[in-house]
Amino acid sequence: MSGPTFDLFHRAILERRQIVCVYDGFGREICPYILGYKAGKPVALVYQFGGGSSRGLRPGGDWRCFMIDNVSDARLRDGPWQGDAEHRTRQSCVDDVFVDVNLNVPSQPGRSS
Repeated sequence: MSGPTFDLFHRAILERRQIVCVYDGFGREICPYILGYKAGKPVALVYQFGGGSSRGLRPGGDWRCFMIDNVSDARLRDGPWQGDAEHRTRQSCVDDVFVDVNLNVPSQPGRSS
């Protein structure tokens, strides 16, 4: 299961590029880290470093779990990678990993294409 937004997040992870998008009505500036599925629905763990949020945004940024179906107007942009590519903290956003920005994570079907 994929679509244009899933494919754009996939490309952003492989190329370590930023995404500008709208999520839940707020403009967001993000770096996606993990793309895959939770309960069969496409999701992404992202590091949000700019834009708005109903919960606010700490200076420097916050980790967020995005339902891909709730993302609109997504586009890639160049800019420095934000967050920690090793992301050592255990995450609960993505159960079935398709691709991870961390190359040390095994079994990434999204890297074989």
